[in-house]
Amino acid sequence: WSSVCEADFDQQDAEVVCRDLGCGAPSVLQGALYEEVEAPTWTKEFQCSGNESALLDCTTSDSDRNTCSAGKAVELTCADPVRLVGGSRRCAGTLEV
Repeated sequence: WSSVCEADFDQQDAEVVCRDLGCGAPSVLQGALYEEVEAPTWTKEFQCSGNESALLDCTTSDSDRNTCSAGKAVELTCADPVRLVGGSRRCAGTLEV
């Protein structure tokens, strides 16, 4: 797994991820700082049209990008709640592919 850099991820990419997870539309898209060991970072920019069924179905940039600030990854929250044992919460998390 690799983290996805916030600089290389946009609203159309978020729509594909939330739809793939069955969590509705994206409601929050922001950067998240890793506090511990830095994970490997996906080095290509996703170029989704917004209609793909999964993030890895999207095209990616042809060349590697090195625009990611140290420790800066995408954090995405989708709108539809997911019922968990003992409570409820929204689909949310730091994005990894």
